[in-house]
This record gives sequence, C-alpha cells and structure tokens, in this order.
Amino acid sequence: MTYTQVGDYRIPDIELKNTETKPLGKYGRMRRAFLQENNPMLLNDLILSEQLFPHLQEIDETAHRRVEQLMTELLEKNPAPDKATQQMAWVKHMNSLKAQAEEIVTAELINS
Repeated sequence: MTYTQVGDYRIPDIELKNTETKPLGKYGRMRRAFLQENNPMLLNDLILSEQLFPHLQEIDETAHRRVEQLMTELLEKNPAPDKATQQMAWVKHMNSLKAQAEEIVTAELINS
C-alpha cells in the first residue's frame, strides 16, 4: 500500500474500483435509510466491500419493476373507472392502487 505525506500525517492512497455515477432512485434511498437505522453492520460491510451502490441500484430497479407488475395485477382485479368521464375518480383509484403496490414493495424489498 502506498501513502501520501500531508504535513505530519501519512494518508493511504485508496481508490474505489466501482466509480459508476448513476444517481439513486427513491427505493434505493429508502433502502439505504433503512440500513442506516436498522442494520448498520450490514451497511458498513457493504460500504467496505464497495457493494453498497450496486446493491442499492439493484434494489431500486427491482422495486420499480415490481411496482409496475403489481399495478398491472391490481388493475386487472380492480378495474379503474372510465378516465374520459370520471377523471377525479380515475385519479383517486390509480393513486390508491399505487399506494398499495408501494406498500407491498416496501415490505418485500426495502424493509427486509
């Protein structure tokens, strides 16, 4: 290992192997907050092994796909009112279905 002299201190030259700069989505940030509060040992392990951001990105992508899948399934079971004639009822129905899907995804992926 190499070091850089800064004043009286020697600082190790550490470089990250994974330098992908894709921003985290909503579910990735939720997973990180959950790990910070409920499982800091796993969070530290993921940080030290440089697996945190790949893990969070995978959770984010999986959660988005799962929400879309659940929305489709919920729409088949509970059809929405006609959008052309009942706009507000349609919006209310779709928001309700999305809230249900997000609650399921949060329990399955984020808080596990």
